[in-house]
Amino acid sequence: MQTQHPEKPALVWLRRDLRLDDQAALYYALKQHERVYVTFVFDRDILDKLPRQDRRVEFIRESLVELDEILHEHGGALIVRHGSSREHIPALARELDVGDVYCNRDYEPSAVLRDRDVAETLAKAQIGFLSYKDQAIFEQDEVLTQMGKPFTVFTPYKNAWYKKATLAETDFFVRPYPVTRYLQHLATSPLATGIPTLAEIGFEPSDLTKIGIVPGVSGARARIEDFFTRIDHYKVARDFPAIKGVSYLSVHLRFGTLSLRELAGRAWREGGEGALGWLNELIWRDFYFAILHHFPHAIGHAFKPAFEAIAWDDNPAWHAAWCSGHTGYPLVDAAQRQLAQTGWMHNRLRMMSASFYTKDLGLDWRQGEAWFAELLLDFDLSANNGGWQWSSSTGCDAQPWFRIFNPVTQSERFDPQGKFIRRYVPELANVPDKYIHAPWTMPADTQANCGVLIGRDYPAPIVDHAEARQRTLERFKLATS
Repeated sequence: MQTQHPEKPALVWLRRDLRLDDQAALYYALKQHERVYVTFVFDRDILDKLPRQDRRVEFIRESLVELDEILHEHGGALIVRHGSSREHIPALARELDVGDVYCNRDYEPSAVLRDRDVAETLAKAQIGFLSYKDQAIFEQDEVLTQMGKPFTVFTPYKNAWYKKATLAETDFFVRPYPVTRYLQHLATSPLATGIPTLAEIGFEPSDLTKIGIVPGVSGARARIEDFFTRIDHYKVARDFPAIKGVSYLSVHLRFGTLSLRELAGRAWREGGEGALGWLNELIWRDFYFAILHHFPHAIGHAFKPAFEAIAWDDNPAWHAAWCSGHTGYPLVDAAQRQLAQTGWMHNRLRMMSASFYTKDLGLDWRQGEAWFAELLLDFDLSANNGGWQWSSSTGCDAQPWFRIFNPVTQSERFDPQGKFIRRYVPELANVPDKYIHAPWTMPADTQANCGVLIGRDYPAPIVDHAEARQRTLERFKLATS
């Protein structure tokens, strides 16, 4: 994609790419223009829908503070605006008299429409709009079946992804963009007046520091280096929430404070079961981005149309119990409380909790999806939707509807000593290992001895799993008959 006006300055519009290193849009702008401005818009079309205390907004704001310092070190500065991107980007482009606006593609439907509107407005002013791939290794139509159709099953998609990624002519996809060669083209402007405070954009500080989240490229770098010291054990350790087995990089991937190309390339070179197992998780991201691109109806609707007819239950009390972590199933409750307290949930528990919501409680996956979207610091529309539809058996390559997680056996298998449960459900701290996964089975004298009376200090199960499983089987049989 070539610039339309190389003789003029360029404007790089940051969104989900809050870094300088190995950044596609920034690289192309710096390479083709002598002067390059960088901007970020706190978009009210997004922010006005959020609560006034939102960890994600604080993460972005603190990442921008660090990014602005790095830009200053190289002769640039970050121009920050607060309002509608549809208005501010064209206005800023005109004010700076740039020839082209550069950005990296965002695949969410609302973002696609926003970018289309901005591009049309810029075109009227004869300003180019150039977008690049940055948050995926392969996107849109780059990985298709031999018939030229989109994949809807992950394993053949993964195989095609690997085949394409390892061809000599596509080695580019896992090589970094050499941004540092051109940083001398960064420009500053009187319009760069610093990063607004949270209060100035209508938000309050959250507990980001308290929960141990370090924003920005420095936070990402620390996480990367830590993870690669233990990546060999990833495939075995990743399913156990009480141990440090996963990468904890999801929020940095979400906001682009690190490079996906660096991670994919490094995992590929590292090799081994652990690194390649983790690379498969990155491929899942590409897969869900592709699903979102090819099948936008999956947002708000069952990917498989037949399952749109499922008659989900409507039980606000059960929904509230699940949200707050008071279902009576300890691992489900611990997972929900982890989400509320930290803005993050272990991936194994995301699957288990979503399965419990849809298969045990019989509630509509869209309500659970919305709850995750509200609280997850690493919320990504495509992955969240894909994960929920997988768990509810309504999505592509989903868990078969007759396979239903048992919350007790999942607890016994993945938190055998109840360490994770005791951390997030402290009222069960003194429950013996024998009963920690099903505390309602404790005899009365054991309950008294460990100081937790079921039904008073901790709830009895709000549903019986065996009965709920039968209801789910009947629900799906009716929908598919």
